[in-house]
Amino acid sequence: MENSAAILVIGDEILSGRTQDTNTTTIAKFLTVLGIDLKEVRVVGDVEEEIIAALNALRARYDLVFTTGGIGPTHDDITADAVARAFGVGIGYHPEAYALLEARYPPGEFNDMRKRMARIPHGAALVANTVSGAPGFQLGNVYVMAGVPMVMRAMLEAIEPGLPRGLPVASVAVEAAIPEGAIAPGLAALQKDHKDVAIGSYPFYREGTAAPFGAQLVVRGRDGSAVERAAVALESLIRSLGAAPQRIKSG
Repeated sequence: MENSAAILVIGDEILSGRTQDTNTTTIAKFLTVLGIDLKEVRVVGDVEEEIIAALNALRARYDLVFTTGGIGPTHDDITADAVARAFGVGIGYHPEAYALLEARYPPGEFNDMRKRMARIPHGAALVANTVSGAPGFQLGNVYVMAGVPMVMRAMLEAIEPGLPRGLPVASVAVEAAIPEGAIAPGLAALQKDHKDVAIGSYPFYREGTAAPFGAQLVVRGRDGSAVERAAVALESLIRSLGAAPQRIKSG
């Protein structure tokens, strides 16, 4: 049985549209390579009760939970406190985290707000941050990481060796200049004939081209042979409808 995962994105700036969330895409691709199934993504603001409720729901339902955002030095960085409350544990300065951060600042500049980044829930293990020093942490099945994309990616690299592995998902993407509605009946029948894979349809419109309407069809599954068989059948279906299938890079 494959491991399941969820992402909890934390921050008012995401909900307001001021900051674009790129971390979800990065984590999703990272998990796909490891063979971990991402099942759900939630976004919550900087409200402690909302973070706690979402985190408790996700960590109970999935094997792994990855959070991003809210572990900086400002007053609205409340993720660490929310995680501690969700697990029912205390929180305080972690000696190693404190020493790491203190060493990065000139004398007198390691102020109380910067010290906030060394506050870690009791019993949590640190997640290394090779970019800016301020660590994330792991508590139970929850990995708490920074919201800054470069820092978050460094934390993913740090936790990768300790994460479980599953059979990676294979995928084949086929594109054709054919309206989605035209291929839908045959696609439904093809899916019934290939129950061991998932087939997704993603329409597009490309203005200024001879055939602007088209669809990208993606076949996904853990059995590479089954994926290939379904992809070949899909290409045959597209040809039977008078269009030319083209395989494209999928990822």
